Amino acid sequence: MSVVVVIGGQWGDEGKGKVIDLLAEKAAYVVRFSGGNNAGHTVVNDYGQFRLHLVPSGIFNPGTACIIGNGVAVDPASLIEEMDVLEKGGVSVQRLYISDRAHVIMPYHLLQDGLEEACRGTGALGTTRKGVGPAFSDKASRTGVRMVDLLDSNSLRERLAIVLEFKNRLLKEVYGASPLDLELVCEEYYKYGQRLAPHIRDTIALLGAALEQKSHILLEGAQGAMLDPDFGTYPYVTSSPPTAAGACQGSGIGPTRLDKVLGVFKAYATRVGQGPMPTEMAPPTGEMVRERGQEYGTTTGRPRRCGWFDAVAGRFAARVNGFDGAIITRLDVLDTLTSIKVCTQYNLDGVLLDSPPSDADLLVRCQPVYQEWPGWEAPTSGVRRFRDLPEPARNYVNGISEVTGCPVHLVSVGPHRDETIELREIF
Repeated sequence: MSVVVVIGGQWGDEGKGKVIDLLAEKAAYVVRFSGGNNAGHTVVNDYGQFRLHLVPSGIFNPGTACIIGNGVAVDPASLIEEMDVLEKGGVSVQRLYISDRAHVIMPYHLLQDGLEEACRGTGALGTTRKGVGPAFSDKASRTGVRMVDLLDSNSLRERLAIVLEFKNRLLKEVYGASPLDLELVCEEYYKYGQRLAPHIRDTIALLGAALEQKSHILLEGAQGAMLDPDFGTYPYVTSSPPTAAGACQGSGIGPTRLDKVLGVFKAYATRVGQGPMPTEMAPPTGEMVRERGQEYGTTTGRPRRCGWFDAVAGRFAARVNGFDGAIITRLDVLDTLTSIKVCTQYNLDGVLLDSPPSDADLLVRCQPVYQEWPGWEAPTSGVRRFRDLPEPARNYVNGISEVTGCPVHLVSVGPHRDETIELREIF
């Protein structure tokens, strides 16, 4: 038995979807443990290309059960649409299960997200406006609606009658927006509950049985460590923990049951939305990397900001997650560069830092200290053995391993499942 956690080591969008799709071939369960449909995983395999937002990326493996864990905020309409797309593409969702404890994104969460972001003006955080942040706020304030609540119309109405009275006052008196009708909301969300009822389970019990049976379990992270609300570039962060600790909390698997924590890093860095990014590339290099890597948000379509590999952030992510190893993705995107930079320290007003400051305003002032590596100027997408990579590419991968302190287990050289180089076994 192995319980393996896959965590984004940067600001999200590291290619975790491909990694999970690949590793799920050996897993009995894949569990998504955090975030909501503000996350997006692109998977390319024999079924085609799919953009997933809530369904775990192991769904394409017929022998793998997929769980949306208690730590996920679920938009039922978005989930149903995603399930329909998968089934039309020939992918069964019969073995998809949703935790009865997972919180629900309600229509007032969507309204709040957009209205709050608009009120921030120039200080906007760049949220996806999917209602995820307000849903997690309600979870913390104990006014949330959970998946189990959608299964009984009477209890749903009783719960919403209390919550909606406050939400409508907020919408009308603070934001000047129209109130929501209790009966219409109850009717709509009870219908969602009926559609999803065959999939809503006590997933803690399911995973407990899987652990007893010594099954391989894969815990799938969303976003990345540098977007964690405690450890990321606050306030430009996400609303739930995308870290290894969050994997335990969001799945119901205790920390002593974890066998391996792997961090996924792009061979460079990207970030969507606002927030400091010390290694952001200047044009035209940034535009070239964006186009070669097709760096546009899976959820929003927004162009991603591209930067050189940030080992300061990478080491920090490895420390707070306890990474046992690294997975390097998108190495092939750098194939045409004559030289490649890696940030090994930050210079803050003449002081060299080995760890990112907690203050985002200080991080903005940090200047990257670079180590330069020669490029390999040769295609790598057809390579399947590490020793067959060009020597400068091997040196670069080994260099990332050294500066982050993480032995590399896999290297991805393309979007397809088989465009992968295995250095160490994971299961």
